Amino acid sequence: MRFMNRWDIDRAVAIYDRHPILGPASQTLQNLERWTDEHSDGWAYWPKPVRAAKKLMELLDRDPRYGEDDVTVAEYKAALRPIKSFRTRYAGDFDIVEADGSIT
Repeated sequence: MRFMNRWDIDRAVAIYDRHPILGPASQTLQNLERWTDEHSDGWAYWPKPVRAAKKLMELLDRDPRYGEDDVTVAEYKAALRPIKSFRTRYAGDFDIVEADGSIT
């Protein structure tokens, strides 16, 4: 599994700002990373939120700028499932940005 550190996540947020799916995906990952830093030893040290975000990080690795297949809404929704489960289990109050731009 690829690990995205804070710099990688911030860069993804900047690069995909206008992408209809990867924009919300990168913002959600950043929200999770910041929440983790505030509620634990940090993103790099608590493996559970990182594991929950594994599929999301894999989607962000599929960079459409280099000719790879673009991400679908269904893939994004599937990648959000473990993050939503994590948020429920640990009473996380971070925002999840849906593909339509709504915040849950």
